[in-house]
Amino acid sequence: MSLGLVESFSEFKEFKNIDRATMMRVMEDVFRSMLRRKYGDDSNFDIIINTEHGDLEIFRNRKIVDVDEVEDENQEISIAEAKNLEEDYEIGEDAIEEVKMLDFGRRAILAARQTLLSRILELEKDELFRKYKDRVGEIIVGEVYQIWKRELMILDDEGNELILPKSEMIGRDFFKKGDSIRAVVLRVEMQNNNPRIILSRTAPIFLERLFELEVPEILDGLITIKNVVREPGERAKVAVESYDDRIDPVGACVGMKGSRIHGIVRELRNENIDVINYTTNTPLYIQRALSPAKVSSIQINEEEKRADVYLPSDQVSLAIGKGGYNIKLAGKLVGYNIDVYRENVDDEDLDVDLDEFTDEIDEWIIDELKSIGLDTAKSVLETSTEDLVRRTDLEEETVIEIKKIFEAEFE
Repeated sequence: MSLGLVESFSEFKEFKNIDRATMMRVMEDVFRSMLRRKYGDDSNFDIIINTEHGDLEIFRNRKIVDVDEVEDENQEISIAEAKNLEEDYEIGEDAIEEVKMLDFGRRAILAARQTLLSRILELEKDELFRKYKDRVGEIIVGEVYQIWKRELMILDDEGNELILPKSEMIGRDFFKKGDSIRAVVLRVEMQNNNPRIILSRTAPIFLERLFELEVPEILDGLITIKNVVREPGERAKVAVESYDDRIDPVGACVGMKGSRIHGIVRELRNENIDVINYTTNTPLYIQRALSPAKVSSIQINEEEKRADVYLPSDQVSLAIGKGGYNIKLAGKLVGYNIDVYRENVDDEDLDVDLDEFTDEIDEWIIDELKSIGLDTAKSVLETSTEDLVRRTDLEEETVIEIKKIFEAEFE
């Protein structure tokens, strides 16, 4: 009789983020809308919905009046008509009459079913949006469901669809369908009226949350993470501080023989993580941030937020790090532009590792020079251009340009 309207309760119960009370209210709203369209007013109708068994009952209450006193057929019923419903009715009482679904007609019922589905889908989207809006910054464990060119679809434990863009994945990340995955909720947005939950594995907050999972002292508030900077999959620096003198924050984060940090490093595809003690002493903070390099002296320019750092020649390449990541992350961590300089040395002893030129020269060119045993700028300058062209895959113009960069460094 209801043409699948009430039978749809079993479908509605499968919606993940809607509680029963909300669902009942929406259903009642839809039925009351049907009543208003048919009778003009729904104030004298009672609707009883049983979502467990899919039962729906609608009752109309009307005042019993004399035969010739009926003014509003929706609110009043004649005694003669009332007696047809129940023989014992008397004038002045309320007559209760069940309204059958057939009374509404097939088209009205189908329209109501469509409205009901639409309303509940909207509620589902709103609830999902609100739920994940409150979870931004939290780690989610999900399952890889679908892999596309630019993003992955992840299903959470309730079957909600989450998105992990390739741009938010670590370079060495590789997942296949069915794999379990951990990521942080980066942002939640509405796109074409549909909630879109974006995950990330490259955001600094992901590393911070991993530390909270691995280091109980952070979760307990005994250790505070002051700042996190990352080059995803390559290197990260984490500044930590303890308010309890008895706790070594760096030691607690690293764990016995690196037990705590190893799990994080594996999760981040062997990302090199430096944990350092936070301090308000800027020169000391910069010195710690440039670890493992040994700093000789530092000159600070507070106005320009710049630091000139002087190191022994053999420490400069350590301070810069592979690909320049160490100095770049140190600058981000402390909030200063850091320039490194070699301490005064005799011209004859002065030489520079090729790794220190990664900002100016492509890494593959440096690797090409290393492949023929040339590790320093001076060793390249001492080799003729013709010899370099013959022994490597470099063009003559490239070799000349490289030598100009090295000569400028010594000048």
